[in-house]
Formats: sequence, C-alpha cells, structure tokens
Amino acid sequence: MAQHLRDSLAVALAEVRARPLHAAMAALVIGLLAGPRAPIALVGGLLVCPLVTRRTIAALAVAAALLGGAVVADARLAALDRTDLGERLGHATTARVWLLEPARPRPFGGRTAVVRLGHERVLVRTSARVPWPPAQVGQELSVDGVLDGLRPADAWLRPRNVHAVLRADRIGATGRSRRGLAGMLDGVRKRAEIVLARGLQAPEAALLRGMVLGEDEALSDRSREDFRTAGLSHLVAASGQNVMLLCALVFAVSALLGVGLRARLLIALGVIAVYVPLAGGGPSIQRAGVMGAAGVAATLAGRPASRWYALLLAAAATLGLNPRAVEDAGWQMSFAAVAAITLLATPLRDALRRRRLPSGVAEAFALTLAATIGTAPLIALHFDRTSVVSLPANVLAAPAVAPVMWLGMIAAALGQVSTTLATPFTALAAYPLAFIGWLGAAAAQVPNASVGAPVWAVGGASVAAAVAIVVPGARRAVAACVVVALVAAVVLVRVSGRALPPPEGLRVTFLDIGQGDATLIQERRTSVLVDTGPRDGGVVGRLRRAGVRRLDLLVVTHAQADHDGGAAAVLRAMPVGMLLDGRDGVREPLGLQMAAEARQRHVRVALPTEGETLRAGRIALRVLSPRAEPPEDHIGADPNQRAIVTEAQIGEFRMLLTADAESDVLSTLELEPVDVLKVSHHGSADEGLAGLLERLRPRLAAIEVGAHNTYGHPVAGTLRTLRAAGAAVYRTDRDGSVRVEERGDALVVRTHA
Repeated sequence: MAQHLRDSLAVALAEVRARPLHAAMAALVIGLLAGPRAPIALVGGLLVCPLVTRRTIAALAVAAALLGGAVVADARLAALDRTDLGERLGHATTARVWLLEPARPRPFGGRTAVVRLGHERVLVRTSARVPWPPAQVGQELSVDGVLDGLRPADAWLRPRNVHAVLRADRIGATGRSRRGLAGMLDGVRKRAEIVLARGLQAPEAALLRGMVLGEDEALSDRSREDFRTAGLSHLVAASGQNVMLLCALVFAVSALLGVGLRARLLIALGVIAVYVPLAGGGPSIQRAGVMGAAGVAATLAGRPASRWYALLLAAAATLGLNPRAVEDAGWQMSFAAVAAITLLATPLRDALRRRRLPSGVAEAFALTLAATIGTAPLIALHFDRTSVVSLPANVLAAPAVAPVMWLGMIAAALGQVSTTLATPFTALAAYPLAFIGWLGAAAAQVPNASVGAPVWAVGGASVAAAVAIVVPGARRAVAACVVVALVAAVVLVRVSGRALPPPEGLRVTFLDIGQGDATLIQERRTSVLVDTGPRDGGVVGRLRRAGVRRLDLLVVTHAQADHDGGAAAVLRAMPVGMLLDGRDGVREPLGLQMAAEARQRHVRVALPTEGETLRAGRIALRVLSPRAEPPEDHIGADPNQRAIVTEAQIGEFRMLLTADAESDVLSTLELEPVDVLKVSHHGSADEGLAGLLERLRPRLAAIEVGAHNTYGHPVAGTLRTLRAAGAAVYRTDRDGSVRVEERGDALVVRTHA
C-alpha cells in the first residue's frame, strides 16, 4: 500500500507541475486564507514552490500569487471591518434600514434579520412582544431600539460582516422599496415566492421555496429538524446542485427552441448571474455560480473545463469578496463536497458499473457517497452529530430532486408573466415534494438515525474510505484496517456502553448531549433528570448507560430546544413518575410533543411553585424561581428569565441548578453556599457572576455546553471568574459527561463517563 501511495503522490505532483496556472491559483487561495499572516504565507510559499514547480518563473509566479492573495485578504478585511457605528453603540436610536434577507423566528419568540443601516450590515433582533411587519426583502423598515456591539455569543455573525445588533422595541414598514437593479431582483423574487406557493399545501410550498430559492425560513421546526437528522438539509439550501440543474434546464429548453450553442451558453451565463443573488448570494451559491460560469466560459472558449481549476477559481472569488467566508460552515461543506465528488465520484461510479448496477443508480450512489465522505467530518465538527441514514435517504431522494427543481424553476420563470401559466407546474411538483417530505420524516424516525461520534473517528473513516477508492492497491489493506477499527469500536461501545450499577450513595452526572442541558441526579435507585438537551443529543442512550430504567422526576426548566428537545424521547423510552413543566405558557413544537407524550402515558404533570420542595427518595428539589405572576405580565418574555431554578439537597450536599437564568435573576433569590454549581446558560457572559459566586462559594462548577458551538460558549471571562473564585471547572464539550460522587467530605469526579 505504501508503494501505491508514493506512486499516487508522484503522479499528483507531476500533474501539478504540468499545470502551473492551477498551482498559481491554489497559491492565491492559500494567500487569501492566510490574510494578515502575509509574511508567513510568503516564507511558506518559498519553501513549497520548488516542490510544486522546477521552473524559476513559474515558482516566482506561485510565490507572487501567494503573497498577493494574503495582501488582498488583509486589505479586504480592513475594509470590511471599517465602521462608522462606534459612537452610536450602546445608545437608543431611530433608524431606517433596508431588509436584506427574510426574517427568521427566534427560539423563544421574536425574529431576527440582517438589514443595511447606511452602508453597513446590522442584525435586527426583536422579542416576542414586538410584532414584525409583513415586509419583503428589499423593503425599507423604520426601527426604534438600542444599537449594541457584537458580543462573544454573536461570533456567528462575523462571516456575514455584521457590525452591530439593533435590539428593536418597535419596527414597521415605511412602504418604500429598493430601486435599480436590486429592486428589479426583489420584484423577480417576490413574484417567484408567490407563484411557488400556488396550489400547494403549506408544507410543500415551504419545501419548494427552500429547494428552488434556498429560503428555508418557512419550513416548520419539525421539518427542519427532520431534514437535518436525515442528512437532507442541503436540499433546502441554494447550492451547486441548483446551478447544475438550472443550466441543464436552460440547455434543454434552448435546444427545443432551436437556439444555437453559443447563444445557449450566453443565456446560461446570464441566468446564473441572475440566479445567484436571487437565491440569497450566500457563500455556497456564490461558489456554485462561479464554478458554473467557469464551466460555461470554458465551453465558449472551446477548452475543456477543469473542475479543479473551477473550484480554485470559485474559492478565490468568494474569499476575495469576503475572506471570512471560510469561517462559514456552509462554505466549508460546499467546497468539501465538490472536492470529494471531483476526486471520488468517477472511480466509484465505474466500480459500481462493473458490478452491473444500472448507470443512473450508479451515478446517483457515487455522487451521494462521495459528497457524504467529504462532508461527514465537517458535520461532526460543527454539529456534533453524524447522520447514519444520510446515504440511503439521499439516494432515495435523488430521483425526485430534479423534477422538483425543474418544475419549480419553470414555474418561477413563468410566474414573472402569469401566475395562471405557472400554476400547473407547481401542482405537478406537489407529488415529488410530498415524497421528499415523507422521506425526511421517515428517515429521521429510524432509531439512532443521528449519532454523536468523535470528529477524529468520522474523519479517520472518511480518509480511509477515500484512500480505498482512489488507490486500488490500497483497498484490501484499508478494508482490513476499517474492519479492525469497526470491531474495536463495537467492543469499546459494548464495554463503555454497559450500564453502570445504581450508586451506593449520591451520583450527579452532567450529561454530554451537545449544546444543551441535561443533569442526572441519582441516589441509590432514585433518579431525577433536569432538562433533556436537544432532540438529537442522545439523552436516552446516556440515561441507559448511567443505569437508569425509570425516572422518578423529570424537570423541563423552560421552553427552548436545547432544554426540552429530548423530553418526548425520554417519556417514550422509560416510565416517568412526574413531569415538572417549566414552559410557562410558551407553545412550541417540541414542548407540545412532550405534553402529548405525557398525556398518552398518563404521566402526572405539575407546574412550578416558588418555594415548593419536591421529594424523590432522599433527593429534595426546592424550586427557587420563577415567581408566580399573572400571565399577561410576562407574555413574550425571554424564557431564560422565567426558567425553573432549583436547589438540590441530598443530606449535607447542595447543588444549584440554574438552567439559563443568569445573575440578574439569581441575585434576587435567597441562596446559600453550595457544593456544586451548574453554570448558567452554557457559560455565556454574565457581568454579575463574581458577586454571585461570593454568595455561593461552590467547590465545583460544571458547564453543560456543546463542542464547537456557534455561540462562543463558554466565554473566556466566565471561565476566569469561576477559577478566580476557587471552583474546579468542568465542561462537557471537553470533558464529556462529568460524573460527581460524594465520598465522605470529598467530591470524586470522573470525566468522559
């Protein structure tokens, strides 16, 4: 195998040397990625250039491209970071802004949307108390609110070049719309949105808009979660598949109309130029547009299109516009998928054809498997989950995707002239749309459809699979290694998955369920669970591993998906003595599912009462918050402020469970010193934490937080404050499940439990 790898590397290096333009473009991309580290990029380039090419001029060109890319990225970042909002931050403001994207619902009510304030991009954020007007992209809004700078939790806004957050107290539409070319595109998009909903039920209409225009905000939370679990989320995000199918449609229609080849190609270029901004202009569709345009341009020039060169060109173009695009998960997965398809799809397809698989099935399977191999490590990195059903779900969905896209695109085009002409096409699309929607829901319901797997394991499996596909002589050796690894994994899972016996005394486990809360309290055979984490967090498996077969008490502190997402699954999986429901009147899909499961299983449901103590065996759970208030006094309030805060006491042991309530709530409560503190809100920034710790004096602080989360949790300031207070700090993103047992006066901690 080693010889095959050396031979393959030598062939690849020879191909790079034979294509100096590819090498220069790759150097430009690396330089753009290096950004401010231009000197480092130049030194690295000078070291690498002799390996890439032995020609002096070509080596200098590669080095110049490398340095030039770094300088351009540095200048572009400086331009993007330039802002005139500094003096306005922290102050109330009244402003008129232009809506740049559809508003998206927030988990606890209200909406967010990126707008243009002057010449700068700002995120408008409302609470549930502030109604959002029925405005379209491109319309002007009048906003009253407070303009704040970005916080660590807003790190996800950096790749989008957002400079501030405008917390709106009032928002309304002025009736004005953009003009010029942007206004024309807004009109095209609006007419397309209207016609894509004609003659369809709401779920199918939302899915069609997502697949054709990349607008997934109309999808229900349940559908969006199902598609994510099934590995079908890419279908409702504008990507290379959209551009490829659009070009195929343009070529087919042009050929039927008798349009010449050159005219067809020019029309395709024009359609791509319109479609990219129409579909949102995000990093993924930008990449697809550049690659599609490069392929069309190569055909116009009479030259064979190079996928690798087109991919490098797309990377250079998107990074030149926004060097921070590389931080966007969608950008990363888009390029990883195309690179994997370019490298792996052809040998996979040929191998399947040799095994007498039909051509169409072999093509679909090869493309899907290649994209899955390329994106699986990134999905595990960003979302802490790996979809086990992604490959079969995508293969089954493939025959329905092209008809939906073509029918939707034809309808959107005809809808610019007449909705009557377009309606038959949307009506026909209803059938494949219904199938795709059913497939997503069915695949998501498969047991363990989405599992938590270490990034290193997923990455290793992907690399091994890629090597086995690309290097024929390596297949047997790699296959043997994979088999050994799988057997070892099964053994490890069985050993580590063996249920623990009930504790002899007290055991508290902060469960590793990703970005969310789930705290298990056990005392001999009594078990209490506070929160269940997200829907795909695997809380049921964690409970079984901890030896839990029945819960005496399940507490759901508030109505947010990272706290109540797994509650329905827990209620289905095991008997529950009582459910303490902290949703506080908030109605959202996951909470409604939980309530339905509790009713079906005749589980007693109670509401929190301040000062009440709930007992399960020797475990006493005292409810400290929320205070009883008339419903009208907190309609639309942030659920974090009204979350159930409890103090657990077992003998002399005390633990404060804070949910997402921070010091502004906790400081008003009657608190005593505790042994263990469950840190609020996954370790987010909290200015009053130091004063709170003076009262609590915890020996141990546990942060329940997901690895590589997009919120920046836990923030550095919170970690410093906890350590300065003398608490031993544990966090589930790095330590895995954290198990704490009381041994006399000592607390014994085991991690990765």
